[in-house]
Amino acid sequence: MSASTLDKDAIRRKYLQERDKRLRADGNQQYVQLKDQLAHYLEDPYTPLKPRAPRTSHVTFAFIGGGFGGLCTGARLKEAGIEDVCIIEKAGDFGGTWYWNRYPGAQCDTASMIYMPLLEETGHMPTEKYAHAPEILAHCQRIGRHYKLYDQALFHTEVKELTWEQADARWRIRTNRGDDFTAQYIGLATGPLHVPKLPGIPGIESFKGHSFHTSRWDYEYTGGDPLGAPMTRLADKRVAIIGTGATSVQCVPHLARSCKQLLVFQRTPSSVDVRNNQPIDPQWFASVATPGWQQRWLENFTANQAGGNAEVDLVQDGWTDLARRIRAAIAKLPREARTVPNMLAAYEDADYQKMEEIRARVDTIVQDQETAARLKAWYRQLCKRPCFHDAYLQAFNNPNVTLVDTDGKGVERIDETGLVVAGKHYPVDCIIYASGFEVGTEYKRRAGFDLTGRDGLKLSEYWSAGMHSKHGMHVHGFPNAFFVQPTQGANLISNVPHNLTEAARTIAILVRHAREQGKREIEVTKEAEDAWVALMLTAVGRMTQSPDCTPGYYNNEGLDPGPAARLNVGYPEGATAYFRYLEAWRSKGDFEGLAFR
Repeated sequence: MSASTLDKDAIRRKYLQERDKRLRADGNQQYVQLKDQLAHYLEDPYTPLKPRAPRTSHVTFAFIGGGFGGLCTGARLKEAGIEDVCIIEKAGDFGGTWYWNRYPGAQCDTASMIYMPLLEETGHMPTEKYAHAPEILAHCQRIGRHYKLYDQALFHTEVKELTWEQADARWRIRTNRGDDFTAQYIGLATGPLHVPKLPGIPGIESFKGHSFHTSRWDYEYTGGDPLGAPMTRLADKRVAIIGTGATSVQCVPHLARSCKQLLVFQRTPSSVDVRNNQPIDPQWFASVATPGWQQRWLENFTANQAGGNAEVDLVQDGWTDLARRIRAAIAKLPREARTVPNMLAAYEDADYQKMEEIRARVDTIVQDQETAARLKAWYRQLCKRPCFHDAYLQAFNNPNVTLVDTDGKGVERIDETGLVVAGKHYPVDCIIYASGFEVGTEYKRRAGFDLTGRDGLKLSEYWSAGMHSKHGMHVHGFPNAFFVQPTQGANLISNVPHNLTEAARTIAILVRHAREQGKREIEVTKEAEDAWVALMLTAVGRMTQSPDCTPGYYNNEGLDPGPAARLNVGYPEGATAYFRYLEAWRSKGDFEGLAFR
């Protein structure tokens, strides 16, 4: 279907209609923080807590967060000759999001060969184009072993205080396990996907049946395991799952095969495109995996998906498909017509076509017409996290699976025996919350600590009017501290690990340079930080900020995020340009904007 045959005005009206019914005045406050009576949802069901003596000895580098950010940075530091690296992680092992997400069917939505970092360094070939969670977790552990990052790691440990001690040019770290030690440098990669949230449904605490969050999957109750064994203990159970985002899309097919009755409670449908997962052929992989292969694949994906001129598409997935369509639509414009409004209109046309295909796919799969209609996503593809799956829509053809669409309102209330939607009561034995993680809450709340920098300055105070940094990594007033995350850098959301691997390489180079020069401190100057922030303010921002986007964590639940959010952007020329700039900045060797003391 070409853009010219679409009734774009009708589509826009439908988008706005569906958006409006989902807008809520309480925004992120609609979710419940897991504390007090709900604190048990945060317990670690996977690894027993091991007693240990508190740490008191100094280290060169302490890193908060044992996911990809911490692992990549730790690996690059080890390669640079910094041996005493201590990773502090609140979970029982490395893995970050992939430690917690062990729900049935969990797998990456970005191709394994670019999503899983350090494949070349560890000699691992992913088994599938989209690896499942157990393999990703095992790879995180492989990185930990390969670089001996387990030696000084502190697991089941949460940082409570981080304070810069100017006299000794070091950070003091205190934790909930009694640790009180110092580090010359600290890194932070706490990430946005590690603090689970629950919907603020009235009566949520009154349910007398069983319940759990998907990031703390209770296999003791369901049976089965993360490797895909059947969940036989659900054979006589009526199960409700609340949420139809990426997690639910992956686990619903497994629940559908296991439950006596599965009720899927939906507020907003996901866009579900073809995944077409396949095993990776070892012979083909051997021909591809020549020296430097993973960096080439990373750069190729980013060039195809986020601004570049790659002649070939190595990854060929749903992310690059949409990007190819957008580039083709813009290329059709005469050069003199390539104004920003015209290019945005071309972008919009390509997105309309893509979403029409995704909605049409629902009709070809789901047999019940009413259910099919309610499973169609009426918003732009990048308004919410795109999903890719070849069994989710099919699950609704099973007689034991019922879609309970709430018409954008959500579950009305929960009582001792079940859930109520539009006045109708649904009795269940178990409620599974696929309600995701805290994303829009303040950094201090998600991290569980604040940073106290030079002269007692709190990070929460310094960023009260918005994030200020250089490269999203260096913050004035917080020397020897490195933030490993995408914002104010490449801001590449489709493949977050690419952001982390480039930051890790940068940090290792800087620390090695400081040691070679006999310098104790690394800090961005105020002038360089101000210049970088000014550059960030020239960025257009993501299309998810479009006014017709349905509410979700990408757009602060549809509410104005306030003036501080204007700085939650990336390099104006795009991710590919940023990575090229960063490589040139590193290679030059003078590290413009940083002061070494």
